[in-house]
Amino acid sequence: MLQPLNLPPYPFKISDDNGTLTLFDEIRKKTIIITPEEWVRQHFVQYLIKQKNYPRSLIKLEGGLKLNTLQKRTDIVVFNPSGQRILMVECKAPSVTIDQKTFDQIARYNMVHKVSLLAVSNGLQHYYCTIDHENCTYQFIEELPGYVKG
Repeated sequence: MLQPLNLPPYPFKISDDNGTLTLFDEIRKKTIIITPEEWVRQHFVQYLIKQKNYPRSLIKLEGGLKLNTLQKRTDIVVFNPSGQRILMVECKAPSVTIDQKTFDQIARYNMVHKVSLLAVSNGLQHYYCTIDHENCTYQFIEELPGYVKG
């Protein structure tokens, strides 16, 4: 049984392969196993596309990044048409509490990417933050802004 989330439901193409649930990932164009974190990631991507109007073609899932000497993966990165990163999302399983450790993780990733809009979600709770890199400040915001062409 897949856990209901605090995100709109979507008609995913879900299959049961001998007790392993899979779904077709529209962004990566392949069938993937549904883990609790993946369930959140897939819902959040659909939220970005359907509710916030972010173009599917500008979204990248599980992109690699090098942090010091470690290879890491960002869950969701959204680009503008010029190829600049405009939003980074860190997804956790619903059972994972969003805490300082989660914010530290996305902050470390953002030292590499320098994105001005961050989101953290476990599917039940969502936090959004704008970053002013020039003044080294951040501000939590209530609502994730929709996509603006430009």
